Amino acid sequence: MRNVGHFIGGKKIEGQSGRFGDFYNPSTGELQGKVALANVSELDQAVQNAKRAQKEWAHVNPQRRARIMFDFKALVEKNMDELALLLSSEHGKVIADSKGDIIRGLDVVEFACGIPQNQKGDHTLGAGPGVDVYSVRVPLGVVAAITPFNFPAMIPMWMFGVAIATGNAVILKPSERDPSVPIRLAELFIEAGAPAGLLNVINGDKEAVDAILQHPDIKAVSFVGSSDIAHYVYHEAAKYGKRAQCMGGAKNHGIIMPDANMDQAVKDIVGAAYGSAGERCMALPVVVPVGEGTAEKLLDKLMPAIEALKIGISTDPQADYGPVVTAAHKAKVTGMIDKAVEEGAKLLIDGRGFKLQGYENGFFMGPTLLDNVSTDMVTYKEEIFGPVLQIVRAKTFEEAIKLPSEHQYGNGVAIFTQSGRAAREFAAQVEVGMVGINVPIPVPVAYHSFGGWKRSAFGDINQYGMEGVRFYTKTKTITERWPESLTEDSAFIIPTF
Repeated sequence: MRNVGHFIGGKKIEGQSGRFGDFYNPSTGELQGKVALANVSELDQAVQNAKRAQKEWAHVNPQRRARIMFDFKALVEKNMDELALLLSSEHGKVIADSKGDIIRGLDVVEFACGIPQNQKGDHTLGAGPGVDVYSVRVPLGVVAAITPFNFPAMIPMWMFGVAIATGNAVILKPSERDPSVPIRLAELFIEAGAPAGLLNVINGDKEAVDAILQHPDIKAVSFVGSSDIAHYVYHEAAKYGKRAQCMGGAKNHGIIMPDANMDQAVKDIVGAAYGSAGERCMALPVVVPVGEGTAEKLLDKLMPAIEALKIGISTDPQADYGPVVTAAHKAKVTGMIDKAVEEGAKLLIDGRGFKLQGYENGFFMGPTLLDNVSTDMVTYKEEIFGPVLQIVRAKTFEEAIKLPSEHQYGNGVAIFTQSGRAAREFAAQVEVGMVGINVPIPVPVAYHSFGGWKRSAFGDINQYGMEGVRFYTKTKTITERWPESLTEDSAFIIPTF
């Protein structure tokens, strides 16, 4: 059994709080180890290390910061197989999916390598007689990243890549369900030449989160998780005077138009709905066929594709997806399926009783398909976060647009069509933050930005890209002149240029 502590001041340390959480191998159901849960004192120790490191790091020129990011990227790529295996062993996603997790994080690190260009300021020469004005973007200081279990590599790198490149130091509080990969990333960051204390990893639960939110030396908090917790973190961060961006849950819809390429749409939907066992905030758990004819064509192709899915252990290269993360999460998803049936949804494929031979204690679930789901059902309103796909039938294009637009979540949405006009109208009207046109999981590339609307995001600045640069920096504007002599009374009037 392994014990996972913290990473503070450039080295691993054991936990001192006396409190621990359990983490498991989802494929076998076996307890893998104990993870230390930090207290206020341990969080403060990390912050003090971060403050010391950041004071010097802020004055390191952007080219040198970028070189460390380049070296870090190369080390992660070199250790890809090790990281993916470690990630899969604690999360349960298959190896290919774990590598995708890491690669999408590295995309943002790669963007951060361009920080000399992306952190440039603005300059106006001759804004007035002999007066120049320029603006620069300076780091905030020590910032915190609170990340979820479902992407233990990607989302930490989304946050600390841009934050550190812009001159900040980071306190990373990952999920205690799969704690090892963030620690390993921090080790590789030191190996890349980063100063000790620049990236600290604190494992913990609500006590650690509250300590982060209340610590006066932490200037900003970036969070990804459920909407209720996102709202709490956003509220508490504002209460303590911190900048915050808090990404919450989702209920992404896939609209199937009558003219869609049905074979391609089904392939995309099955991958987006069941990949990573549905444990993705950009999964596609709701499909909306427009018209009864479209619904029947969809089902004719969708059901055989779902029934052909292979569920396996995380290291099985033939598996389409692996187990969910914990027994508790499996019970939660199972309960949501029970609730959907109770509410009147038609159960077409039932994944609740699935057992993988030889791994009967693993946290596996077969794929579930529910038809005739209506908007008043609790299971439509709430995020299920498992291998469950719901069909909500729409009679018209206008009705299909209203479904995601009126939902409490507004993270992502996709439309499948061969009509440019329909796609353009849909993209313009739908009230959702990220839109895919024949793209089932519309996560933007690293030089754009990631962010939902409504209860999917709290705060007005998105993740990564130039939005990330703006979030982790503040603007300082300097107005200067160099007069040969002072004019009388010039110090007592508002300057007019």
